[in-house]
Amino acid sequence: MSAVSGPRAAVRTRPTSAGAVLDVVIPVYNEETDLGPCVRRLHAHLSEHFPYPFQITIADNASVDDTLKVADGLAGELPGVQVLHLDAKGRGRALSAAWSTSSAPVLAYMDVDLSTDLAALLPLVAPLISGHSDLAIGTRLARTSRVVRGTKREVISRAYNLLLRGALAARFSDAQCGFKAIRADVAGRLLPLVRDTGWFFDTELLVLAQRAGLRIHEVPVDWVDDPDSRVDIVATALADLRGIGRLGRALLTGALPLSDLRAQLGRAPLAAPPARVPVGLPRQLVRFAAVGVASTLAYLLLFVAARGALGAQPANLLALLVTAVANTAANRRLTFGISGRRHAGRHHAQGLLAFGLGLALTSGSLAVLHAVTAVPARSMEVAVLVAANLAATVLRFVLLRLGMHHRG
Repeated sequence: MSAVSGPRAAVRTRPTSAGAVLDVVIPVYNEETDLGPCVRRLHAHLSEHFPYPFQITIADNASVDDTLKVADGLAGELPGVQVLHLDAKGRGRALSAAWSTSSAPVLAYMDVDLSTDLAALLPLVAPLISGHSDLAIGTRLARTSRVVRGTKREVISRAYNLLLRGALAARFSDAQCGFKAIRADVAGRLLPLVRDTGWFFDTELLVLAQRAGLRIHEVPVDWVDDPDSRVDIVATALADLRGIGRLGRALLTGALPLSDLRAQLGRAPLAAPPARVPVGLPRQLVRFAAVGVASTLAYLLLFVAARGALGAQPANLLALLVTAVANTAANRRLTFGISGRRHAGRHHAQGLLAFGLGLALTSGSLAVLHAVTAVPARSMEVAVLVAANLAATVLRFVLLRLGMHHRG
């Protein structure tokens, strides 16, 4: 056995598996009964279904029963299983110690009860192995997740994640699911900044990763609640609230080096394409045309409906104004892929500019028609307006696309 120096005193009873791509950590405290079946099942699954070399690290959190003895027995029985013993409790402490000393490029952890279906393990870590993502989490709150647990735990979990969204602007869906993975190079940068050593460790790590501009991959999981869970819900909830307050203050006061983290780890914005190769132009044209057809039909229906009561020019103004606002909103969302309220006022102003030009085209066309023919047929008015609207539509597309910064 070789001791690891520092306040998180730990001892490894087996050397790290050479060439392991994935290190799965199982943090345990007094789990002498469940540990053996858990590790054997996990080892069998990885051996049969995981296409890369792996290792399993049992991180013993100062257990006072025979957990460490069982862990040592498993390490001697199964290849690629090793043991890390800590003299102090805390899931966050165990994960930090295990991940900090692992040589595997991808690090994961799961709870000893294996509540999460192991079929989700490869989808969890594959984006990290490929470099597509930086962290990955299992989520029990996705629509496609299948979860079996009591009402109390369901309500607490959803309330906690809503609290994170409000207090810390979290964008990940499930902070507490015991099924996560991280790239080792990212862990090396983030772990020194994570202060919590207990259950809030996961949340703190994810918030820092999000603020650093890292990509967090989410995997819907099938999850069955363990009725014999050792988690003290009240104590954990209070600790989490204290953690949210501490982390929130650190973010507000600038105590965390987020700008440095973002510069070191964050993904750079996508480079703008050459001006001569517009982003998604064929797709935008198809969608713009579909919106245009719908707008033109709506415009004609409104014009015909209002023509008898208002006259040609007022009916044209009303129909064009109503459909112009709806057209801008539809193109903003469907054609150019822009959602939310950001720059919405500017975009609608650009749409009204296009409306003014369209009004000039259509009104001018009607004026010319009435100058040539005192009482033109209704079908002739409609034909002239269709032609004028086609010209206005081309102009609208050019103006909107320029104004919305080539969003594809």
